[in-house]
Amino acid sequence: MLLTADFYEMNKVIITVAITGGLHGKEANPNLPEQPDEQAQSAYDCYNAGASICHLHVRDKAGKSTGNLKVYEDAISKIRAKSPILVQVGNGIGQYIDEEGKQRTHSDEHRMKLLDIKPKPDIITINAGSFDFSGVLFPNSPDFNRKFVKGANERNIPIECEVYDISHVANIKRLVSEGVLKEPVHYSLVLGIDGGIPATPENMLRLVAELPEGSSWQAIAISRYQLPLTVAAMCMGANIRTGLEDNVYIRRSQLAKSNAQLVERVVKIARDLGREVATVEDTKKAFHILD
Repeated sequence: MLLTADFYEMNKVIITVAITGGLHGKEANPNLPEQPDEQAQSAYDCYNAGASICHLHVRDKAGKSTGNLKVYEDAISKIRAKSPILVQVGNGIGQYIDEEGKQRTHSDEHRMKLLDIKPKPDIITINAGSFDFSGVLFPNSPDFNRKFVKGANERNIPIECEVYDISHVANIKRLVSEGVLKEPVHYSLVLGIDGGIPATPENMLRLVAELPEGSSWQAIAISRYQLPLTVAAMCMGANIRTGLEDNVYIRRSQLAKSNAQLVERVVKIARDLGREVATVEDTKKAFHILD
């Protein structure tokens, strides 16, 4: 997966935009879209800018993370009414505040219900292992992931695996060896979250070295690490993710005006590097999505 003499013959770069996320909201950047109409417009603008996948989390009317299927269904329907961008749902949902004012994560039972969103998402993600994010445990047991992936397979929903540490790659390999996950596997290497692998070039290279031959991967780097590591990933032939879920700034101390602005930046860099940007049709082929 490293840079070779065939640099200019590398596959087209798939650009995913994570438009909302399940943690921070408009308090972090007032341009972050929270409601379905806002999300549909943001996804449309990002599609026009060059993104082919919209990674989706949804919020309730108060702007809080929710797993309410009706909100997902409303958002997906409105996104698809405006553009052909592919919709990818993150199965972590996000954090919420309980009656005692404590941060909590959604139950496995609640997360399993995401498989029944209608219209169904084009792609769905799994977290490849458990991690502690700022003192809140995000549990992702092997048993839960087996059950979730089997459910996605039954519904013909492609999977992307979000990896937060090296051990998570081993977890995915185990699911492949058991026949639960089918190859080639699409990996998202997440660097820079509190409780996950630190965002350094060395760590990204170490993760890539663990990936089986024939895998595809994208870099997800958080906040100030986003631009340098996603550029490095593009130089290595990888796909990348941008968006206000991962980074609310366009440059130091300057908030991004929109998700589309972040997409426009990486599209320009990709083309300057000689990488052609994947279309929605290209991305459907990569994920074996049938119309």
